[in-house]
Amino acid sequence: MVTRSGGSHSTDGETRRRVSQLLLERGHATAAELAHALGITATATRRHLDVMESEGQVETRVVKTSRRGRPAKHYQLTSAARESFGHTYDDLAMEALRWIRRFEGEDAISAFAAEQVASLEARCRAALDAADADDPMARAQALADALSGEGYAATASVIASGGQLCQHHCPVAGVAAEFPQLCEAETRVIGRLLGVHVQRLATIANGDGVCTTHVPARHHGRKAASGRSGGTRADRVPLPAPRRMNAERPD
Repeated sequence: MVTRSGGSHSTDGETRRRVSQLLLERGHATAAELAHALGITATATRRHLDVMESEGQVETRVVKTSRRGRPAKHYQLTSAARESFGHTYDDLAMEALRWIRRFEGEDAISAFAAEQVASLEARCRAALDAADADDPMARAQALADALSGEGYAATASVIASGGQLCQHHCPVAGVAAEFPQLCEAETRVIGRLLGVHVQRLATIANGDGVCTTHVPARHHGRKAASGRSGGTRADRVPLPAPRRMNAERPD
């Protein structure tokens, strides 16, 4: 007698992995939206979501819409579920940065953050070589592709005021929650690569579902400088930093 129980469990696990990936990429979604993307019924999708919620993998939030009726119920990954997508060595990194802050100060943390994103900037700049230097939106899409290759699950979209670059995964979110200099350095890199003054609107480290960066529609006549003194406006204009978490400082 042949049993199908093992295959069924395997199929369920694969479907839930796909649900997790979709929520990672989108930030949040309704059961109907997930069902459409998965190609299964909304009832089957809700069954998977109920199991994932009971296991602490997803949580719900209510999102108001412009339409009449009850607010939509959206699902998003829990912090614990996000951890399964590649956070490593957080504890060691936190202790190392606290040591630097204690003995060298906040400026040393900023210098460390800039050094850490320098290699990322170099790799992404090479990927943007074929993109139109005068079209921030085209460069944003090319940058999203490059960042996805680095594990950030990034997307780019056009909105009325320009565009948005969204990073649905942050490998250092746990560390950046206490040390926002990492986010600030990354934002400056995005501005240099796109050649415009970008603004970070939300970060995973700050508790938001997605790291969102606004990209203005126009170039404003300033191109990103590589190796040029003075840099771009993105280098010179202070950017709003994500909210700092309270951290105890050693006496």
